[in-house]
Amino acid sequence: MRSLALVTGGGGFLGSRIVSTLLDEGWAVRSFSSRTYLELTSRGVSCYTGDLRDLTAVGEAVRGCDVVFHAGAKLGIWGDYAGYHGVNVGGTANVIQACRANGVRRLVFTSSPNAVFNGRDLRNVNENIPYPKKHLNHYASTKAQAEQLVLAANGPELATAVLRPHIIWGPGDNQFLPRLKKHLRARRMMLIGDGENLVDPVFVDTAARVHVEAGKRLFPGSPVAGQVYFISQGDPRPMRQFLNELMQAEGLAPVESTMPFPAAYAAAWLFEAVYRAFGVNSEPPLTRFAACMMARTSYFDISAARRDLGYHPEPFAECLRRLRDRAVPTAQSRIVEGRENTYD
Repeated sequence: MRSLALVTGGGGFLGSRIVSTLLDEGWAVRSFSSRTYLELTSRGVSCYTGDLRDLTAVGEAVRGCDVVFHAGAKLGIWGDYAGYHGVNVGGTANVIQACRANGVRRLVFTSSPNAVFNGRDLRNVNENIPYPKKHLNHYASTKAQAEQLVLAANGPELATAVLRPHIIWGPGDNQFLPRLKKHLRARRMMLIGDGENLVDPVFVDTAARVHVEAGKRLFPGSPVAGQVYFISQGDPRPMRQFLNELMQAEGLAPVESTMPFPAAYAAAWLFEAVYRAFGVNSEPPLTRFAACMMARTSYFDISAARRDLGYHPEPFAECLRRLRDRAVPTAQSRIVEGRENTYD
């Protein structure tokens, strides 16, 4: 009998790739999202629709599963705290409770290095880095809180593990690359600082495969249980180089304009203050979080993932070639029914 996996956020960028990887390896797969996707149902995926904040709906999706990959989250860098907390913290608590109630033994949680980002450089840090006293936005704060819930839930009945993929990119990206294109169209795309800060993004298929591997190696008492893992490409490169390689792959002009970090941070502070003062819900042209992410060095020691998960990321050049050669239709473009997607 085939093992059964649930992927929350299974219609999202990473979630849909986790689903695809599981299917390719012969798993039976369920997806829990706010919508139903033809891209998934056409491959035999059972699509459960609902909201992570609804414990009953989550419980129905979890029932009978062998492992849960919790990739669903409220994404973004701007918005009210209650919205982020409800989905990212409350939703994660519901997933944990549903796993316990239904005897699920394995839970892999998708987090982010933003959970430990304090606005300063992160140079080859490992998983021992502490959480900052204050986060720069609600997404990072609620991801850190959710991580702690998942790690605290690890025990003899439910084994849990946390993965922190860094700047996921690749075909079908509906977050990072579209944001860049939006700024390009508005003629406000520029490098913050000199663009020489090192970053180590991870290709989406690579991130998906290591999630599945974590699910296979995770069980109560295993070396993976109760652990956190940074997931990146293992090949840090200057932000300027990374962005312009993406631009070239998309047939877009390179990013040449720069803005000194102090000026960008001050402008971001002013934008945020004005937007809050006037109750504007849309995202400002620049936030302090975005300025820091663009300007700071962030790469990680991935030796724990190599050791415990057998993690061997593909060369960056090969991933870039696949981005150029392969236009992947996303699950988001094949919606069958459902309400507005808030967390895939």
